[in-house]
Amino acid sequence: MFGSAKNGANAYARVGIETGVTAASPHQLIVMLFEGALVAVSSALQHMQAGDIAQRGQAISKAIAIIDDGLRASLDKAAGGDIAESLDALYDYMSRQLLLANLKNQPEMLQEVYRLLSELKAAWDGIAAPASSQAQVSRKPAPATAAYDALAPRSFHSARPTV
Repeated sequence: MFGSAKNGANAYARVGIETGVTAASPHQLIVMLFEGALVAVSSALQHMQAGDIAQRGQAISKAIAIIDDGLRASLDKAAGGDIAESLDALYDYMSRQLLLANLKNQPEMLQEVYRLLSELKAAWDGIAAPASSQAQVSRKPAPATAAYDALAPRSFHSARPTV
């Protein structure tokens, strides 16, 4: 009548993911894409080792979609120059390796793509660390305010000049 608990949990998870995506910075979105691709490749490897061809294919397709439609599509080759061109070529290579891994049932190819994605993600994580520490350094501490003491003697100065 009300659906299964699994459907409810899945809906709750989707809302959490959508909220996280909406609130994320562009840098965080790229990190999320790397994490999603890593999970998909890891899942594909597990399904490959278990002999589950259908699930392996779905996981590899998901990883390819994240790499091509997420990471690769986010590259700005005009602004990024040689780095963006190199990343584009690397993403293309990873997608082809994933496809070949699926066709040839080669776990080594999946492991290679996982390693490459891990290294790129670590580099992105390293970019975030200096930026967040820089933001903390540039913040000025709040000025100290005197605590209010109701029993402390007060001096009253008139704003009017005395004649």
